[in-house]
Amino acid sequence: MSDSALVQWHRTVAERDARRLDSLLADDVVFYSPVVFTPQVGKAITRQYLAAALHVFGNDSFRYVREVSGEHDAVLEFLVEIDGMVVNGVDILHWNDAQQLTEFKVMLRPLKAVEVIHERMAAMLRGNGGGRSETRP
Repeated sequence: MSDSALVQWHRTVAERDARRLDSLLADDVVFYSPVVFTPQVGKAITRQYLAAALHVFGNDSFRYVREVSGEHDAVLEFLVEIDGMVVNGVDILHWNDAQQLTEFKVMLRPLKAVEVIHERMAAMLRGNGGGRSETRP
């Protein structure tokens, strides 16, 4: 039996290995960003967002501090320090029976953190050919 999607996600974050996303994401995965107005649908765009997030959030201060999980869902609260600011956030994951993520939602606080993350993610996505997305609040 393969590792659960949650175990795979934790391994991806711990190793900061975006290559793992190819097998972890379902083709029809939906990504909900804290700064993008519309849901981002599909493996390619979700992979771009999550790969950028692994880079932007991927420093030694990142840690999950709380986890609530069920058979196909998990809520993971995290803390990370970026530019001297403590960012608090939540990843909400849903996966299918094949242990692939079908929905990924991110929520952040405080507002200043959302602004900083938006700037950094936009720069990463532009640098990686991030494609078009709707960014109205």
